[in-house]
Amino acid sequence: MKLIYELIKKKGYATQTDISESLNVSLPSVTKMLQLLDESKYLKYEKYRGINLTEEGIEVAENIREKHALLSELFKMIGIDEDVANIEAEGIEHHLHPQTLKKLQEFINFTRNNSELRKRRLIRQQGSKM
Repeated sequence: MKLIYELIKKKGYATQTDISESLNVSLPSVTKMLQLLDESKYLKYEKYRGINLTEEGIEVAENIREKHALLSELFKMIGIDEDVANIEAEGIEHHLHPQTLKKLQEFINFTRNNSELRKRRLIRQQGSKM
């Protein structure tokens, strides 16, 4: 879902071949996945035509992207390399409870805010010493 969303945002459309190449899976596997997502009303899929996400599909994809961004940011904050942070986020973004995600967001906001306060305090202290 997230890949389809990103392809549509980037290129204006998504094809089975794009999905197959990006995920390194066979075209028949992509077709089967698209049919299941179509039945679930997350996208509109017609063989040999474009792939379009429904409003519900867009909402789900955006939610997954937000989870990924949150987790990736957290991992980078603790010193994980960006590539590894993205791989790790990809692996767990679908398995976290909304309460966990909320608390992670609060933690990131708290850390960011306190980091900014510390920077301002240091700048003031350095300015007063001059």
